[in-house]
Amino acid sequence: MKKIILIFFFLNFFNYSYASIKSKIINNFKKINNISFDFKQTIDEKTEEGNCIISYPKKIYCSYNNLKKKLIVSNGNSLVIKNRAGKEYFLYPLEQTPLELILDKKLLLNKIEKLESETISQKYYFFSLDNNGNTTNIFFDKNSYNLVGWQTEDIYQNLVITYIFNVKKNMNIDEKLFRLPRQH
Repeated sequence: MKKIILIFFFLNFFNYSYASIKSKIINNFKKINNISFDFKQTIDEKTEEGNCIISYPKKIYCSYNNLKKKLIVSNGNSLVIKNRAGKEYFLYPLEQTPLELILDKKLLLNKIEKLESETISQKYYFFSLDNNGNTTNIFFDKNSYNLVGWQTEDIYQNLVITYIFNVKKNMNIDEKLFRLPRQH
């Protein structure tokens, strides 16, 4: 009988700890209206760097530090990828991209509520989320519960790993940043 009570106590403690972690991540993320950050992104074996601003709901502005000076902008409905050094310009409905999940805080939190997190190398919690046929792994710091990156596939089915750092929350942001650039 003592063994059964001990097992019951242990399982309840574990469930409470897990629920507490998930609620801390959710409560921390709910307080965010926008974030700005530097990033390092690996697509297959190619690494790119830059900085981004995400404004909830569904807006992003990313500037890449590469030769083509790539720019990614979402106004909440559409997503543009443009190379400022050339003439390449791609326009996509946001809901057809893996970024929709990352940019839709309400959808993201709703999905996290229903899942269990996993731990990677004692540093990160992660959730594996499915949305419109896209699987996105979202990573949170184990100590601060802050978002630290994500992993997904791009529209060409390349593995994309994005690590974010130098994160600043709830900054004053010029909404003009999220106007879609025009094709020239």
